[in-house]
Amino acid sequence: MKKITSLVFEIKTLSITAVLGIILLVSSCNKNFDNVLPTSFRNDTLGLGNNSKKVLYIILDGVKGSVVSSLAPANLTQITTNSIYSYDGVADYQRNAITNAASWTTMLTGVDYTKHNVTTEAFTGINLQTTPTLFTGIKSNLGNVRTVSLASTAAFNDNLAADATVKQTLADDAAVKTAVVAELTTNNPALLVAQFHSAEVAGLANGYTASTAAYTTAINTLDAYVGEILAALKARKTYALENWLVVVAANKGGAATSGGAPGSNIYADDSRNTFVAFYNPKFQTNAVIKPDVSNLPYSGIGAKFNATNGAVQSDANFLNLGTNIEATIRFNIRWDGSTGNSGYPAILQKRGVTGGITPGIPGWAFIKDDGGIISFNASFSGATGNTQAKGPASQKLDDGKWHSVAVRFYNSGTTHTASMFVDGIAAQQPNLSLTVSGGANGNLNTTSPLTFGKYSNVDCFITEFAVYNIAIPNADIIAASKKTPLTPITDPYYNNLVAYYRTNEGVGSVLNDALGKSPVMNLVGAANWTNYADISPNLSPAISEAAFKVVPNGVDIPVFIYNWMNITIPAQWGLMGKFYNPTVNLPKN
Repeated sequence: MKKITSLVFEIKTLSITAVLGIILLVSSCNKNFDNVLPTSFRNDTLGLGNNSKKVLYIILDGVKGSVVSSLAPANLTQITTNSIYSYDGVADYQRNAITNAASWTTMLTGVDYTKHNVTTEAFTGINLQTTPTLFTGIKSNLGNVRTVSLASTAAFNDNLAADATVKQTLADDAAVKTAVVAELTTNNPALLVAQFHSAEVAGLANGYTASTAAYTTAINTLDAYVGEILAALKARKTYALENWLVVVAANKGGAATSGGAPGSNIYADDSRNTFVAFYNPKFQTNAVIKPDVSNLPYSGIGAKFNATNGAVQSDANFLNLGTNIEATIRFNIRWDGSTGNSGYPAILQKRGVTGGITPGIPGWAFIKDDGGIISFNASFSGATGNTQAKGPASQKLDDGKWHSVAVRFYNSGTTHTASMFVDGIAAQQPNLSLTVSGGANGNLNTTSPLTFGKYSNVDCFITEFAVYNIAIPNADIIAASKKTPLTPITDPYYNNLVAYYRTNEGVGSVLNDALGKSPVMNLVGAANWTNYADISPNLSPAISEAAFKVVPNGVDIPVFIYNWMNITIPAQWGLMGKFYNPTVNLPKN
């Protein structure tokens, strides 16, 4: 029995409450940043002391994580040695076209556009009533502390920094850098936000790639600004008594187009790819890497079918296709039985054969044929032979892998025809005429019910058995062959389903139509519910949101900042992010 594997992404770390008197020092780009702690320090991790916990939040618009990884700019690379960081971050896990305004709002509130409503650069419909910005949240919880927003884009301050103690819009990124250095040198901010926009301008005009000179020059210039800012932080007179978290994060990435189709891979949307780093000199390095979503296991629980264990449709008329009914059937299968011929077992049938594929017994069946391939076989009352389409020789059923099978019943002119596909590859007889001698259409109707298994030498799983009331075009069958399970988002023909037996109940003795449209199938023999978790090149399981939440998202940043500043996040804010708990190097006296 194969044991089920759950795809769970975890970050196993020490509690942030273990951070004791952490400080931030900066050295040259060729050496580690200084990691110095005063010989005596107070345990102020719960925020009960002198408000020493502070945040420097540097927002780099349009800086793609993949490009930062390729360029390895000196200062951004250096801070990763003491950071939770990722070159695979995503602005959010949505699939709409992204904007700077939406990304900024997400990074300042901890919710995405589905809650803050911002989708356009005009901030139309912005909703900050339920979920405040960081400036508002800190003001309402910590009272009279200094929060500062220094931005190169007026819309950033105008829409998101209303509750900042100080907000200033500067002429360009160089002016923002100068203002940040001045603020760190002369004032005492609890939160200092700096927004830089030059890389976004260069990328939008020239392309967001590592081979685009204007774009990479802008990123390297920003990297130098980061170095100067960190040097100013280190030079603060009160620095040894302070505990700074430095967040460096892109608001979004960049691409010629943004967004994707429902169910698409968000990691493939370069407009959402970001660089994110949560830095403190006491943090141990923790690189957060995106999972390989092209290689996820198909996992679940299903009924095993064999010679005695099967599933029988309670309505014998179900899937009677007559002489001209158009329909499509598809399912997934993993064969666990013997290799080779196996005696031509009927794996799945609506025909009533019990031993050997006898001609003249009306109906159809999927059988395991010569060489371990799967074939579609049909016959009709009074016929002296079978009509059969062998599956593609390249897609052997007995290789131990999951396969997808589909057959399309359609009328070619007046001829009832079947086209079978295995893993999106057409059968050796791609268009099988379902006719009797003389050319008339044969009648596929039978009183024998649809049956899975319950046939000698069968040993397999059959899952995601679906029936559509139309003949889906060949091109669409091929394009969707790997998609599983079927959902309204991933399946454009979902509304044409008349039955969908996922066979994943895990208990009991019936298989239910997930749509509630068709009668149950009854399990016969012993219900053998068995776990499976297999990677197959023939199936691409649906990517869940969890796969995109494993890397830092824009919504995660406010969660980290509030926790760093010991602010309890009210449930009514509805923050959507998760907390990355850093592993720390504890100081020694």
